[in-house]
Amino acid sequence: MKIYTKSGDKGETSLVAGVRVPKFADRVEAYGTCDEANSQIGLALSLLSTTEEWKELQDVFHVIQTKLFHVGAELATPEGKKVGWPIAEEDVTFLEEQIDMLDAKLPPLTNFILPGGHPAAAAFHVSRTVVRRAERKAVHVAQQEQVNPSVVKYLNRLSDYLFVVARHINKETSAVEKTLHE
Repeated sequence: MKIYTKSGDKGETSLVAGVRVPKFADRVEAYGTCDEANSQIGLALSLLSTTEEWKELQDVFHVIQTKLFHVGAELATPEGKKVGWPIAEEDVTFLEEQIDMLDAKLPPLTNFILPGGHPAAAAFHVSRTVVRRAERKAVHVAQQEQVNPSVVKYLNRLSDYLFVVARHINKETSAVEKTLHE
């Protein structure tokens, strides 16, 4: 199979089921931003050592990156077409459980945190902002067409999880977590 198809050379692309749309269509923007977020998460993960201490986190992210791919597939599926890998409430619950587990080990928030610290933590903060953008784009699509409500919830929880992961990495690496000066 060739990498290039030439089918998008005139500014159109195909959604799932072959529906052709402009490359700037809202659905394309939404699933494209999910792809961007997934790539950013991959970059953030690459900044962690491959030692046993980060294996559990990397395993969780294997699930998350797969689910984020599924979110993109849902957003690439036009209304009325069957979704191959639907996001479910248990996917949202999984993220909530991961958030609660990590957050319980962190010092309580008393001020706004500035993105930074360990390079991986800073990259997860960037990932968080890309996921927030994907969420905004998914909400925009959902205002125009039917979108699985779990997709928006998943993106919302994922950005929260990425925030907690960044804090966790800073704590575990003893990196300074800077806060706003008031």
